Amino acid sequence: MIDFRSDTVTRPTPEMREAMASAEVGDDVYGDDPTVNSLQAYAAERLGFEAALFTATGTQANLLAIMSHCGRGDEYLCGQSAHNYKYEGGGAAVLGSVQPQPIENEPDGSIDLEKARAAIKADDFHFAVTRLLSLENTIGGKVLPLDYQAQARAFCDEHGLLLHLDGARIFNAAVKSNCDVTEITRHYDSVSVCLSKGLGAPVGSLLLGSESFIKRATRLRKMVGGGMRQAGILAAAGRIALERGPLRLFEDHENAEYLSNGLAKIPELEVNPASTQTNIVYARCKAGQASQLKDYLAEQGILITAGDPIRFVTHQDVSREDVDTLLTAIRQFYPS
Repeated sequence: MIDFRSDTVTRPTPEMREAMASAEVGDDVYGDDPTVNSLQAYAAERLGFEAALFTATGTQANLLAIMSHCGRGDEYLCGQSAHNYKYEGGGAAVLGSVQPQPIENEPDGSIDLEKARAAIKADDFHFAVTRLLSLENTIGGKVLPLDYQAQARAFCDEHGLLLHLDGARIFNAAVKSNCDVTEITRHYDSVSVCLSKGLGAPVGSLLLGSESFIKRATRLRKMVGGGMRQAGILAAAGRIALERGPLRLFEDHENAEYLSNGLAKIPELEVNPASTQTNIVYARCKAGQASQLKDYLAEQGILITAGDPIRFVTHQDVSREDVDTLLTAIRQFYPS
């Protein structure tokens, strides 16, 4: 099957499988898994932080970040479309008793800082205490401008807030911004990074921050069941993903651009190629046949997620030829 549903569907490379099979392991709950420790040390240095923590998922990494920054009855500001608000089961509220204050995202994915300023609660016991601003980059495939992130840092400093980045696809953002990833991470108190999306690892994410922050997050990781014992088997693939994965993300971006331009030539679909910035493409079915298209493509050996809009995601297991196969199948579904 050719799978355009998400970049989470990538399969480990032969190099990853070999590394996993031969990984030196210990008990990570005791802190003595050498492969996990090596990954964490490398990640911290690579992204410009004091320390890093290997987590099971990006959802877990974001949860640990919010709970490490905020206490019970505190509040974090985030986008209405933010993954850690909309798609992570309400974990911060349910498990951390931390109140989310969502703010409508702007068309470019940013949060209007004046709207964020208005959402900060007064020092009054009627209100939750606003502690944190959480941004996402990329968000819906869109890249936050570097100057906006610098403004967000200054905004948080002005108002005594901490700043977290859901950087699940941060390396996609760095490639699109034509900068080193540290030009993004330097603005944040903490960053989460997904190893199992475009970077291609089978499992795992990272949470990065100061040593004291990661110490708190490690305690919380144990509390929510994230101590994975001989996790070096997974960390071995994660290290390869972090070292090699960013080097080829431009290919995914090029394939997404190619796909976007191809879809735009199909009259039954509404696509704006200019909005495709990284590896995610959106298309609306003008006739409302997204579900039927999904079923038809599945019969042709192609997987998509039907929605309004339909989201197509390119990744290391999707080639230019696969994109052509998809475009041909969609044209066959919509005969002229």
